[in-house]
Amino acid sequence: MKIPALCFGGLTARRPIVQGGMGVGVSLSGLAGAVAASGGVGTISGIHPGYREADFQKDPFKANLRAIGKELEKAKETAPDGIIGFNFMTVMNHYEEYVREAIAAGADFIVSGAGLPVTLAKIAAGSDVRILPIVSSSRALKLIVKNWLRHDRLPDAVVVEGPLAGGHLGFRYSDMQAGTFLPLEDCLTDVLGYVGELEEAHGVKIPVIAGGGVRNHADVERLMGLGASGVQVGTRFVATEECDAAPSFKAAYLESSAADIKIIESPVGLAARAIETPFLQRAEREGRIPVQKCYQCMGHCKAAETKYCISQALIDSVSGREGLVFCGAHADEINGLSTVEQVMRELCGE
Repeated sequence: MKIPALCFGGLTARRPIVQGGMGVGVSLSGLAGAVAASGGVGTISGIHPGYREADFQKDPFKANLRAIGKELEKAKETAPDGIIGFNFMTVMNHYEEYVREAIAAGADFIVSGAGLPVTLAKIAAGSDVRILPIVSSSRALKLIVKNWLRHDRLPDAVVVEGPLAGGHLGFRYSDMQAGTFLPLEDCLTDVLGYVGELEEAHGVKIPVIAGGGVRNHADVERLMGLGASGVQVGTRFVATEECDAAPSFKAAYLESSAADIKIIESPVGLAARAIETPFLQRAEREGRIPVQKCYQCMGHCKAAETKYCISQALIDSVSGREGLVFCGAHADEINGLSTVEQVMRELCGE
């Protein structure tokens, strides 16, 4: 099958590959810019993009705000005509401020999940930024759309994320452990049904992008055959030269086996998928790793009670130290370092 371009909100990606946002620091300007330059859609992670700023430890909020513009500028230098945006988790403190900063900096789109981004349309009002929710069901999308319509906005595209994705998942921990979850194909069909109703009612076209476990051309063909207009891919891009993570982070993927990939209950309160590292083994063994520094990431997080500081664990791993390494379900199938262009060609069957 010929893989068509992905069009959303007046933008056109000649390759319908959306690179998933991966934080902390896994997808910053290096990876996002390379994907956009290769004809796909590049996504900068909005989770502590300023972790390398000199004043990050003193004032994470200010460092992150500054880094949003800096990372976008660097990505646009790599891909001046490319499509580049940000991924922000709705559970983050300062969510609205970060989104507004990304819009002011000139982001092409904002994609948002890890909770329901019901306020995104209100925040983006008056701008031409494209807004994309991440959902796992039509029920979640209906709640989002109900709120967005109050501000005369509909999604410019919808990302449907299935249970094989990396990092935080939109499925209950108990279901992930028991295997009692809907596969991506069923989630996609469910959401496509509701999107079709929206398109007919409002006279618009809303592309649906399927993600979670997408690793090869056969996956892309299968999902697009079901009605997806594009696919979201994260894990395949980690083991590339352009990925912003440290070499040891990439090595964790290359050296992993299927038995190393675990479903964990994140301190955020969501199910997540990660590689079993010495850090995770220590957290399991000790029950709790005391927080040394609180980055004020989330309002509901209590430093004195949380199992460990997820921000510090992610910052450590992406910087080359022992920490938390998120991954997709098929990370063990990656057995060599590649380039973004090579991955794009393989996914598109070129």
